[in-house]
Amino acid sequence: WPSIFLGLGIIANQVTFSHRDAGGSPSLLDLLVSLGRNHHATLALEDLKAELDYSPGTMVYISGRVLEHSVGPWLNGERFVIA
Repeated sequence: WPSIFLGLGIIANQVTFSHRDAGGSPSLLDLLVSLGRNHHATLALEDLKAELDYSPGTMVYISGRVLEHSVGPWLNGERFVIA
């Protein structure tokens, strides 16, 4: 389908270790969409010393090239992310 985004990734039931997106552009934002059932994941933005609720249905725009980010282990359920 037509999209303004250059790439699409799907992450299923994985912990995402702290990283910056090497292929991203520092001047553009990345859309992260958290899906799944009954999980209580947290999106950590290390550079901002922030932890955001990353429950199913959450959508977050970040500059993945600029901000170091991660999702640690979560309790229960299945987690899918479209990034």
